[in-house]
Amino acid sequence: MDDLFLLNDTVRRDPRIKAWFSAADPHRLMVRAWFEQMRGCGADVREVLHDHMPTACVGDAAFAYVNAFKAHASVGFFYGATLADPAHLLEGDGKRMRHVKLRPGKTLNDAALQDLIAAAYADIRQRLG
Repeated sequence: MDDLFLLNDTVRRDPRIKAWFSAADPHRLMVRAWFEQMRGCGADVREVLHDHMPTACVGDAAFAYVNAFKAHASVGFFYGATLADPAHLLEGDGKRMRHVKLRPGKTLNDAALQDLIAAAYADIRQRLG
């Protein structure tokens, strides 16, 4: 458990995340449904606004996040480097983290991203033992 990315102050529903999604930003709207999917992974999912990003956790162990930027939005995974990605959606070359970029007007393999979210949740539960 030493290599887990743990966050403090996770809660079942963080009101700061509701406020984050209420901003009039089209890129935030692009990732709202993906964050809802993270929330729906299991009854043990908690959340926190970490580094200004809605972050999904199991207990205090982070597994995924969403964020919005000027030109795109992203769905990220704290242990994405270990996830199977047959659709090749994941980007990044860090030691652990990977993300999927969402751009307006660009087609996305929704089923593959759904699978990545489910896999990230299963992975963190396994890491927690």
